[in-house]
Amino acid sequence: MRYLVMVVMVAGLAACAAVPQGPLAPPVPVSAGPAPQPTAPQPTATTALGRFQQVVAQVQPVAEDLCRQRTRGVPCNYQIALDTRPGQPANAFQTLDGAGRPIIGFTPALIADARNADELAFVLGHEAAHHIAGHIPRQQETAMTGALLAGVLASLGGADEATIRQVQQVGASVGARQFSKEFELEADALGAEIALLAGYDPLRGAAFFDRLPDPGDEFLGTHPPNAARRAVVQDTVARLTGR
Repeated sequence: MRYLVMVVMVAGLAACAAVPQGPLAPPVPVSAGPAPQPTAPQPTATTALGRFQQVVAQVQPVAEDLCRQRTRGVPCNYQIALDTRPGQPANAFQTLDGAGRPIIGFTPALIADARNADELAFVLGHEAAHHIAGHIPRQQETAMTGALLAGVLASLGGADEATIRQVQQVGASVGARQFSKEFELEADALGAEIALLAGYDPLRGAAFFDRLPDPGDEFLGTHPPNAARRAVVQDTVARLTGR
């Protein structure tokens, strides 16, 4: 069993398959083994962290096995991390370290906000799925393509160097968002499979969406409508279990 690591994440990392903005601070390992059942009332934060540790212990091996089965030449040794910067909202994300190894980050606020272990398992499976599906390199590729095309068009239009750089930044942003909704739905489906294989209920876990603001079908938005996400989870569970 590897470790649950606590790290201070660098600024700039965003939720769900974000393009890494820099190296992570060195992790400080702590035990990630199943937490003992409390025999006396504990502070809410302690209870939530213990539940999270139990979920990590069950879901991480399943995610790594599935990663090895469905990828080639990709590191599958996930590190699970806490974003310990103060004041961070409920959030989870997947990124890569400098060697390309997958890191999944959770903020304490998300861990505390989860209503049950199924929600934590589904979110963890969702973030692990981003790595298995190769969403970060695919997002980087579309961002580079968007920047290149925008820069060429600006250059042909006679723009100066500063304007070209600005246009390239916009092009990169648009390019990175091109498939973001599709990536989220792919991660929802594979994340539901991971949670199910780990012994959790993805349908119950996907209730997490009911407490999120619904992004609707916003043009160039990064996330699909909540109803579409729930439908993908339901379809995945039906396909895998026949129910």
